[in-house]
Amino acid sequence: MAEPNRVLLAGCANLPRGDGDEDILLPALAEVGCKAEWIVWDDPAAPIADADLVVLRATWDYAPRRGEFLRWCESVPRLRNPAAVARWNTDKTYLAELADAGLTTVPTQVVAPGSVPEWPSGEFVVKPSVGAGSRGARRFAAGDVAGAREHLAGLHADGRSALVQPYQRDVDANGETACVFVAGSYSHAFVKGPMLTGAAMDGSGLFVSEKVHTARPDDAVRGFAETAMDTAATVLRLRREELLYARVDVVRGDDGDPMLLELELTEPSLGLSLAGDAAAARLAAAVRELLDG
Repeated sequence: MAEPNRVLLAGCANLPRGDGDEDILLPALAEVGCKAEWIVWDDPAAPIADADLVVLRATWDYAPRRGEFLRWCESVPRLRNPAAVARWNTDKTYLAELADAGLTTVPTQVVAPGSVPEWPSGEFVVKPSVGAGSRGARRFAAGDVAGAREHLAGLHADGRSALVQPYQRDVDANGETACVFVAGSYSHAFVKGPMLTGAAMDGSGLFVSEKVHTARPDDAVRGFAETAMDTAATVLRLRREELLYARVDVVRGDDGDPMLLELELTEPSLGLSLAGDAAAARLAAAVRELLDG
């Protein structure tokens, strides 16, 4: 009997086995002949050389040391999503590239250290261009330029660029719809409630606690998510199916039309625990296909 393929799920020191979302994925992988185990991405003893595939899952402490994280990604022989995708996607300035490619995104100013933005007239958000779990993101009332300048100065003092975006009011009522794709094909969706409301951090200290529930996006949101995937694939010069997983976070503007808030291709929560065994089986099957390819 053939030995099972060894698949490593990469977490971090604070969450060495993730946040529980992948608990149903491990038995699904076993069903398709894969032995899955967790590693901490920066643990030098992690058996990467013995792995048939390493999957980025809960590497949520990368932001303060992105360079080190990307060097590690580039050292992993078989990584999904690939290191080049992680490099592009872990800096949210990718939003500007997608907008230039014709995708409707939340209007975004990239503000490098030493630069000054044009402050939006209504409520707005200031957040680091490299960050995860909404850490460092703050929502400001219309006209609160003084508070925003102080926050921006703190980000710049750390050498970080920032994004300035008008706050999308529809999020307060309807949240943001996360459309999950597996190997380029739509799998499932869930809704994340508003996070920039002073909510507490999770016990790990790595992300803001959020309320989530399953969703069935309407045709407009679903179609927009498909367009976002096509646009990203064009920008990255790859086929959609080369992305083992993707999460397209969609909000609606004041005109009601969908727009991209974020495109998560590196280490997003995929809502597997919400979507159930069928979603886990789809991801496991995609892993199996990668290993057989």
